[in-house]
Amino acid sequence: MFLRKLCGRYLHQASFLAREASSAPATVSNVAKNKIVSIYRYNPEKPTEKPTVKSYNVDLSKCGNMVLDVLLWIKKEIDPTLSFRKSCREGICGSCAMNIGGINTLACTAALNQNVKKPLKIYPLPHMYVIKDLIVDMNLFYKQYEGIRPYLIRKNPPSEPKQLLQSTRDQMKLNGLIECILCASCSTSCPSYWWNTDIYLGPAVLMQAYRWIIDSRDEATKERLDQLRDPYSLYRCHLIMNCTKTCPKGLNPALAMSEIKLLLAGFKKKEKPDMEN
Repeated sequence: MFLRKLCGRYLHQASFLAREASSAPATVSNVAKNKIVSIYRYNPEKPTEKPTVKSYNVDLSKCGNMVLDVLLWIKKEIDPTLSFRKSCREGICGSCAMNIGGINTLACTAALNQNVKKPLKIYPLPHMYVIKDLIVDMNLFYKQYEGIRPYLIRKNPPSEPKQLLQSTRDQMKLNGLIECILCASCSTSCPSYWWNTDIYLGPAVLMQAYRWIIDSRDEATKERLDQLRDPYSLYRCHLIMNCTKTCPKGLNPALAMSEIKLLLAGFKKKEKPDMEN
């Protein structure tokens, strides 16, 4: 009897709350929330027109939760001429790197600030040649990456493809390096890279250079280090940590560059591969 009365009371309360919810006004999440999104615009087909910042009134209730969702909605519903790069939408390809709210990051993994009173400002990666709108020229960046020879170099390569064994400990040394997706967010946040783009390799490329330097299967350590001994390729880095702060993958390019400097100065040496011991 007691349990029956108790269950009846809870059922009565549940029905009362359900009636109240149905008669209550719509919550904020169900009401159209408009947010101002300001985007850098540049059209190379109109060279006489200066770059501008165009503002869009975006209904957040019709968009996803990421900045890339907002850009896609604007392109589909408001302005089909808006240009930007995107591909995987999972923070893997690095295509959608741009400056969002003053921070270099990936549009696909940057959560949208739901505060409608705070406008969202989106610009291309800083100090890069703009091709159109949010698309920048990455040719020099990729050329610098190609210059560090991002592949294994063996003194006596086998005539046929052969598996190169690596211990677990040696492989773990590459953790925090191999996750780099070459989005250039770190390099374009570095003032030294802004002013010395043609001679300074930048955080992203140098971190990848370190990745191949310490790889236990690579046999060109001396050649790779000698390539970085000039006053500009590496030593324009002053460790202001912008690269580490802005990396959307949570990596530490500044640490990798410091390790290269220690190797060049002779304070550290590359360990022999475990598979040879």
